[in-house]
Amino acid sequence: MNADDAAFAAPPARGLRAVRGLLAHALLIAVCFVMLYPVLWMIASTFKPEAMIFSDFSLWPYEFSLRAYIEGWNGLQVSFTRFFFNSALVAGLAVMGNLIACSLAAYAFARLNFRFRNFWFALMLGTLMLPYHVTLIPQYVLFLNLGWVDTFLPLVVPKFLAVDAFFIFLMVQFFRGIPRELDEAAMMDGCGPWKIYLLILMPLSKPVLATAAIFSFIWTWDDFFGPLIYLNDINHYTVPLALRSFVDSTGRSEWGPLFAMSILSLVPVFLVFLFFQRLIIRGIAMSGLKG
Repeated sequence: MNADDAAFAAPPARGLRAVRGLLAHALLIAVCFVMLYPVLWMIASTFKPEAMIFSDFSLWPYEFSLRAYIEGWNGLQVSFTRFFFNSALVAGLAVMGNLIACSLAAYAFARLNFRFRNFWFALMLGTLMLPYHVTLIPQYVLFLNLGWVDTFLPLVVPKFLAVDAFFIFLMVQFFRGIPRELDEAAMMDGCGPWKIYLLILMPLSKPVLATAAIFSFIWTWDDFFGPLIYLNDINHYTVPLALRSFVDSTGRSEWGPLFAMSILSLVPVFLVFLFFQRLIIRGIAMSGLKG
């Protein structure tokens, strides 16, 4: 094939690649729409009258009304402001506890030498395979005897005791990637283990700390089972428990307010993921994938 033939053959090849690219993008957009349709339908249902929610499956309501949001925010015995405050309080304390306790435990496993370190680290990793339901009854009995049932303490205090082995493992992997020469240089300057932890490792560990904080917030905010077990008073309910209150076991449920408050409950999680997704990817890439 000479140069002239190649020049004539090149445009059709580029055109074929362009057509394939357009088809691939069209297919991806169609799949994304199918996946997002339930969420879009729920958003549209919050503006529809109650009678039209399950009779009209269109994404554009014929009647716009904010009644579902008004009734949902004030429809229960307590305003949803209280539920959002409770969830924010529990999630904030859980994030603080995980960052402090898990980073200390990870620092000990990654940097300090003590007897049976590998054994305790393996035992800690073994708890990752232990279902939450296995320890539920002993924990409940313990918290009941302590008088902590119907308080936030069972949901918060364990976080300050490094119970989330996943975050410990993530931080250990990250700490192992930090050169030990920094510790040795700090020790020559008179720094002890605490100063090395605070002044050397913590400033260098922002990606993995951000990852742990984001996942802690999302998992705690969305947690339904824990509050269901330990919280009885409606004034102590978190957002997932409050959403459950809209569903009546006798058969009558307020779907409009339920959908409206469900959409609002997704806003904090969506914003956290939107603004910190780069930190999530960076933290996992720099820690969880290391050998």
